[in-house]
Amino acid sequence: MIVATVLALLLALWFLGQPWLAERRRRRWRAQPFPAAWRRILRRRVPLAGRLPAPLQLQLKQRINEFLAEVPFIGCNGLKVTDEMRVTVAAQASLLLLNRPGVRFDALRQVLLYPGAFVVDRVRTGDAGVQHDDRRVLSGESWSQGQVLLSWADVLQGAGDPGDGRNVVIHEFAHQLDQANGAANGAPALARRSHYARWSQVLGTAFAELRHRHAVGEPTLFDAYGATEPAEFFAVASEVFFEQPVRMAAEHPALYAEFRLYYQVDPAAW
Repeated sequence: MIVATVLALLLALWFLGQPWLAERRRRRWRAQPFPAAWRRILRRRVPLAGRLPAPLQLQLKQRINEFLAEVPFIGCNGLKVTDEMRVTVAAQASLLLLNRPGVRFDALRQVLLYPGAFVVDRVRTGDAGVQHDDRRVLSGESWSQGQVLLSWADVLQGAGDPGDGRNVVIHEFAHQLDQANGAANGAPALARRSHYARWSQVLGTAFAELRHRHAVGEPTLFDAYGATEPAEFFAVASEVFFEQPVRMAAEHPALYAEFRLYYQVDPAAW
């Protein structure tokens, strides 16, 4: 009985100590000097990083250190992963975590990099219950099991033009945030329960507007893919928030305000 009690106590202490130990490791990683070679990669590949105010640039480098210490990268279809690839992806993903010390991609286990667009085969069940083989060519995908799949060619394109509102890394890692509290549905974990009602109202209105304008052929700020479902709208709007913030704030002020509150940054001021 005594032995069992002691073992149970030790096990409980071990579980309770895990978050503390993990945060201790992360503090150590964040405090590591940012390599000069990585600085050159940021300047060359991620111009958006250079627009950040100095305090956010420091945060970004700390988050990159932490990200790359925790998340393994796997090259697919013969791709050999380099530091250039790792830093370019980590920098864009880490933009979503700035000014939010308690938020990270907790479920993320690995990043799978392909040279270019990749094919995903799935079985889809139709309306009549008939199953169909569904083959899709993708530039990125986020899995709730902890994987993010990315096309390196599309990562480069998205990072290279930080003003076009199209960024596959931001898109897929926004899905990771959305999937942190269950299946992606366009409602990521918010700071307070009281925020959900306004989030739902504002994003629901903007999503409905996008679907209507897409249906009648009107041009919109957001990519038409955002009209498919709320989860995709959240990811598409996240791309625009970071890459076309001034226009988003002017055309959709209530939506921009919600994203500014959620992400705790104001890209329109950068």
